[in-house]
Amino acid sequence: MIRYLLRAVTHDDEEHLLELARHLNTVNLPNDRGVVRDIIDLSVRSFSRTLEDPKQREYTFVIEDLEHKRVVGTSKIIAQLGRREAPYIYLDVIVEEKYSATIDKHFVHTVLCIGYSYNGPTEIGGLIVHPEARKVPEKVGLMISYVRFLFMALHRGLFRNEVVAELLPPLEPDGTSRLWEALGRHFMDMTYLEADLLSKRNKEFITSLFPSGDIYASLLPKEAQDVIGKVGRETKGVEKMLRRIGFQYCNRIDPFDGGPHFRAATDEILLVKRTQRSAVKSVVDVLDEPKALVAVERKEAPFIECVGVRARIEKDGVVIERETAELLRVAEGSAIAVLPLD
Repeated sequence: MIRYLLRAVTHDDEEHLLELARHLNTVNLPNDRGVVRDIIDLSVRSFSRTLEDPKQREYTFVIEDLEHKRVVGTSKIIAQLGRREAPYIYLDVIVEEKYSATIDKHFVHTVLCIGYSYNGPTEIGGLIVHPEARKVPEKVGLMISYVRFLFMALHRGLFRNEVVAELLPPLEPDGTSRLWEALGRHFMDMTYLEADLLSKRNKEFITSLFPSGDIYASLLPKEAQDVIGKVGRETKGVEKMLRRIGFQYCNRIDPFDGGPHFRAATDEILLVKRTQRSAVKSVVDVLDEPKALVAVERKEAPFIECVGVRARIEKDGVVIERETAELLRVAEGSAIAVLPLD
């Protein structure tokens, strides 16, 4: 029995997302009804294209546990990171070597250089999975992550030629960032969480208050230096997935917490290349084939529905199981999209 359905978030999901937020309360999904409502509204306007400027669109996906009738995970695509009203802000990590022949001393310094882009890449983010759902054999985290690349492949013209992912570094048990305490807090006089939440809505305070010159990391406490460009323990799985599909660390970090930025050319991402538009060739009772994401798009909410199921991909179409056809409401000849998972 198919247990999980991937789809675009809808207004009916508000209570589901708040329940997920109450349990996790992350920066990407805070326990705040107003913020959650804004996330949903922006996504619905993005999928429906009532938000006319494609650069401002943000697409939020959810994975629904059909058995328990609840949302257990989310993910997001930000169509363009970096616009005139909200620049993409980062710190480039540069290695600088110094040598003095007079005293025969050689030093290698890590230098942090702030950068701004007003015409930046597409960003994938907002990956949240309920802890209980991480343990199930259906690979919930993988599916809710992969559906973003399937959607980008189907609507390639809406996205940039480069995709970036910002990963969380090691944080303290209370959520404190060592780099923020050593650097950012001295210039902004607010906590890491306060600054991160504010930056989601307004970035003016960063451009106005953050130091504009190069920063030598060797002047920072060792505990702050140690997190620069490092991936936190709970994010190691995401790093492994990103590397597997074509992303690489690009010597760039988040200016608040030092988390690494991973980057890939959109057309070179393995999942984008493997996604294909097709049609249902036939419907059978049972298949013994590798799994794939099988998706159908709709003109109205939820705009896209997708399941991870067994499917046989052939040159002239895709063979799917009857349960898949019934859940997605498709029949022989129906247009679908497919992304092999194995």
